[in-house]
Amino acid sequence: MGQDQTKQQIEKGLQLYQSNQTEKALEVWMKVLEKSSDLVGRFRVLGCLVTAHSEMGRYKEMLKFAVVQIDTARELEDADFLLESYLNLARSNEKLCEFHKTISYCKTCLGLPGTRAGAQLGGQVSLSMGNAFLGLSVFQKALESFEKALRYAHNNDDAMLECRVCCSLGSFYAQVKESMKIALQHGDRPLQALCLLCFADIHRSRGDLETAFPRYDSAMSIMTEIGNRLGQVQALLGVAKCWVARKAPDKALDAIERAQDLAEEVGNKLSQLKLHCLSESIYRSKGLQRELRAHVVRFHECVEETELYCGLCGESIGEKNSRLQALPCSHIFHLRCLQNNGTRSCPNCRRSSMKPGFV
Repeated sequence: MGQDQTKQQIEKGLQLYQSNQTEKALEVWMKVLEKSSDLVGRFRVLGCLVTAHSEMGRYKEMLKFAVVQIDTARELEDADFLLESYLNLARSNEKLCEFHKTISYCKTCLGLPGTRAGAQLGGQVSLSMGNAFLGLSVFQKALESFEKALRYAHNNDDAMLECRVCCSLGSFYAQVKESMKIALQHGDRPLQALCLLCFADIHRSRGDLETAFPRYDSAMSIMTEIGNRLGQVQALLGVAKCWVARKAPDKALDAIERAQDLAEEVGNKLSQLKLHCLSESIYRSKGLQRELRAHVVRFHECVEETELYCGLCGESIGEKNSRLQALPCSHIFHLRCLQNNGTRSCPNCRRSSMKPGFV
């Protein structure tokens, strides 16, 4: 089956599918898959099969076709096709409640080089990741992913994506509400504070700042009472974002300054990085170049301090699926780099590297 005939058959299947003749559409697409030698056509028909089986609730079949689509994308050696196929693989695992695999495949999508499809599919990747984190009850990461998906939806005027994100946020709210009920029943103050933070973040993401502010205040009060300084940082960061949304940059900077002091006290580099990033955007909007440069410098310093790099090749550790080796002195390298280095001592501190452990 040639390229033109493949296109015609895919279109015929779509017309049948849209007229609710699903089984006939599947028959047409399966014949294309059996007979067509056109790789692009095969990739497209596999996408149709993935979507159809997803909507019918046949998630194991969905996963089977997603795996075949990955192989086809690799044959095509096209980053756009690879991104789409990894997203389908992530969605398939999400439907099967294989949440750790979903997150892994979503991270693979986000780690791919910039593609034409990235702007269109990035929001769907963030939504799948958010649903997976929600399935694992990792509420903060779930909400961060949903917020990213919403930004994609708004930036691309994607009403369908926005609708799907709002549905997921509804499920998120219900789970946090149930957790809050349990926390109150058992007098669990740390869990209460976490739930209040989640509620506040939800209202902020929806633009309901009047409700968000008192929730942040309540969370901050409990975090202070129990001595959770990192929790206080998260609450203050949320308050700062609310003030930014209110177009009150000076009040936002006051909250950031308080949060920055706490983050430095506990030595949390990731929180410092987020705070410098927000400060940078505020000073850029105010046109204050000196303060802007200072935060840009500190932001990049935090990035360097939180990243792990192999001391031999200089590449970032964790970006690729490479085996690592930890030496007794706690320095970590790529295993291949150590094997090629040919020395028995640590390349960083020169201490003896007896009995190394693998990471």
